[in-house]
This record gives sequence, C-alpha cells and structure tokens, in this order.
Amino acid sequence: MKIQEADAKSLLLAQGLPVPPWKVARTLAEVEAAARIFFDGGAERVVVKAQVLVGGRGKAGGVKLAGSPVEAAEVGSKILGMDIKGITVRKVLVGAAAEIVKEYYLGAIIDRASRRIVLMASSEGGVEIEEVARQNPGAIHRVSADPELGLLAFQARALGLAIGLRDPLLNPFVAIAEGLYEAMKANDADLVEVNPLAIVAETAADGATTHRLVCLDAKLTLDDSGLARHPELEALRDLDEEDPTDAQARRLGINFIHLDGTIGCMVNGAGLAMTTMDLVKHYGGEPANFLDVGGGARRETVRGAMELILADPKVNAILVNIFGGITRGDEVAAGLIEARARQSREVPMVVRIVGTNAAEAARLLTEARFETATSLDQAAEKAVALAKGAAR
Repeated sequence: MKIQEADAKSLLLAQGLPVPPWKVARTLAEVEAAARIFFDGGAERVVVKAQVLVGGRGKAGGVKLAGSPVEAAEVGSKILGMDIKGITVRKVLVGAAAEIVKEYYLGAIIDRASRRIVLMASSEGGVEIEEVARQNPGAIHRVSADPELGLLAFQARALGLAIGLRDPLLNPFVAIAEGLYEAMKANDADLVEVNPLAIVAETAADGATTHRLVCLDAKLTLDDSGLARHPELEALRDLDEEDPTDAQARRLGINFIHLDGTIGCMVNGAGLAMTTMDLVKHYGGEPANFLDVGGGARRETVRGAMELILADPKVNAILVNIFGGITRGDEVAAGLIEARARQSREVPMVVRIVGTNAAEAARLLTEARFETATSLDQAAEKAVALAKGAAR
C-alpha cells in the first residue's frame, strides 16, 4: 500500500527523524492560510507540492515555489486539479522552502535474495534512483542489516562515509539511517525512501549560518500483508487514488493483480494461479490478471471475482481453474452460473474444477452449457484458442 508524502513524513517523524514542518491543503484558501503560517514564522519562500502517488511531480509542474501567501494560492491554483500521469491532484503539501547545499539519496528495501533489509545511499540525490542505477551504478552504496542485530552503527557510518559525508554531519546521518531502518520495521514497510536527504543552510538571528541534514521528501510503501498488525495504518490509504478494481478486490478478500493480456484467470491458490498463467503463455496466450480467490471461496466471492475480470475490456476469454480442497466445487460452479447470468457482455469461458464435490460441479456446469476441461493443459489450450477466435 502506497501512502502520500505527508503521511510518510509522519511515520518518519515518529521515529525521531528530522522532518521539516508541513501543512496539507485541499483548497486555495487552505493553501494561502498554510503559507501564511510559514511566512509568519520567518520563511522567505514556501514550496507547494502535489500529493500524488507517482514520481516525476517536479518535471510535471507539480512542485512550485512562492514568495508570499497570495502567490502560494496562485501556485496552488495551477497544481490543484492538474493531471500527473493520469492522476488528478486533489491536495498539496505546503512547507517552508529550504536553502539546499547538497542533496543525497537514502532508502531501505527488502532484499528477498538475502532475506535482509538493505539500506542504499547515493551522493546523487534529487534524482530518481532508477536513473542513477542506469547511468552511474557505482554511485549507489549498500549495506545489509542483520536480521537479529539490526542496522549497526558502524554500517551506517560506513554508508555515510561512502557518499562523502564527514563530521559534523556524519553522526546525524547515522541517526537518520538507524531511524529509517526502525521506521521500516515498526510499520512493516517494504520500502522507505528519502530523496532528497539534504544538507540545508540555516541562518540564526545573529546571522550565523549552520548546516544540518533534513528529510525533505519521503516515500513509504506498506506491506499489505502486515496491515493486520497495524490497523491504524489502514486509515492512511488514499482512496482518491486507489483503482476501483483494487478496492473491490480488497473488499472481497481476493488477491488480484491486473496484467496486460486478454485471458482472464480465476484460480484458488497462489501457486496454482502462477502455474495457470505459465500454461496460458505456453500455449500462446497472455493472462489478463493474477486472481486468487483463496481457500473456501463461496459463490458470492466467485461472482465478485468474475466482475473484476470482466471489468477489463481487453478480456476476451476466461479460464477458471479450481482445485477443491476447502473450496467446494459445486459452490464455485453455482457462483459461475450466477455470474454469467448477470454479466453485461458475452465472453467465452473454460472451466476446470477438480477435488471436493467436483462431480456435482460438473453436472451443474454441463446443464448450464459451460465449456469444461478435465486437465489444466486442456483448459489452458482451449482458453487460448477461444481468445484468439474472439480476437478475429
């Protein structure tokens, strides 16, 4: 689950990371009021940033500076409502503009190969890390945290030295890296990213200038499977940007991932779903989705899964592959029959059901004139043929 920058900053702040103050605004009046707070606090300029769950906001014109509350409202009028990569901007973050001396990148991810949390840092901050990886992979430095001991101070220190940090900023970097690691663990995140982590110049009342490290941006992705342990984080889900299909799948308790093919797949069990998609490709087709209805799926779940599949206009054939253990084959068959009676468009379907109550399922499907198959190979081959026939 992706969360907005402002919410990600809140989670970093909870771990003691240095995050500058901000306000979130949804209207021009709120933008102006928020900007006024920062100007009254001594800011010379404010930054207005679009809050959308995609990268490239700055390039799209979604990040702008303003020199007064009125100008902030004018800037906000250009950002609120704009389209960034297909997403409409409905809110912005307003904060005091920083005097940036140098930008760095710092992030933490789960490396499934080593089964550890890996921290990455680069002296090339402010640039998408994927771009750095392509153009200058040597600029990215990594350390792996121990599963039991966590991120050790000497590791964080080595990471800071590798990107060119020295005292007096090295110890603050160590604290930030350790806080980033703790934020990842505390929230069951699979990605925490600060880009840029910046050295900013701050001028005191006596005119003295000091430098300090601050987290000017934040990106955090939560592991959906861990949300049961953090029910309070569910409130951070941005329903304005969530795909309606994903929202429906979540309500139904279905694991659903949209793909680019033309053959809709309904399967129970992640392993069986992967095998089904592999065979679809083996016979020359392309799966339109990964869909796992899970164990014990009732007819209501099956009906909902069929609606998810048919919501994709590119789907021109459907393959249902169910192995009945906890799941009853006759329940699935009844759900398929009900779903077909309700569907708004005709799409050919192949059904393979084996296991619990498979005989009753076969009887129901035969009476309802469904295309069936006795083996997965046969089902996949039939579905691909139907998809190619529908495409002609």
